[in-house]
Amino acid sequence: EYAFPKPFCSLEPADNKPLISRFVTELGVGRPKLEISTAKRGGREVIEAAIVRRSAPCGSTWYVARKLIGVETKREILYDAVAKAHHSYPCTATMSVDPEAKEPILHIGGYIIREEVEKALEKAEAAT
Repeated sequence: EYAFPKPFCSLEPADNKPLISRFVTELGVGRPKLEISTAKRGGREVIEAAIVRRSAPCGSTWYVARKLIGVETKREILYDAVAKAHHSYPCTATMSVDPEAKEPILHIGGYIIREEVEKALEKAEAAT
C-alpha cells in the first residue's frame, strides 16, 4: 500500500487501505481530530478544553489545541486564533505555491485544522 497525501495532515483511514488505516489509527497521526468542550464565561461561550484524538504528523494539533483554551467560539475570533496558532508552529509545509494545489501547502494545512476545530465544536454543541 501507499499514500502520498498533500499535505501529510490530510491523511485519513480508508477501507481499501488497511495498512495505511492501521498506521493512522495506531500512531494517532494524519488528519487532525479534536474533541472540544465549551463553557459560558462572562456572557461569552469559550473553549474550555481541547483534547487531541489524532494529531497532524508535525505535532501542530497539540499546539493549536493548547492555544484554543479560553478562546471565544465566535467565528471570526476563533478563525483568527486557529490561524495565528497554526502559523506560529514550525510546520514543515511550505509557503511556496504548490503547482498541483495552486496554493501554499501551509494554507491547506490551516484550512484542515480550522475545519476540524469547527467539526469538534459542532459535536460539542450537539451534545449540550
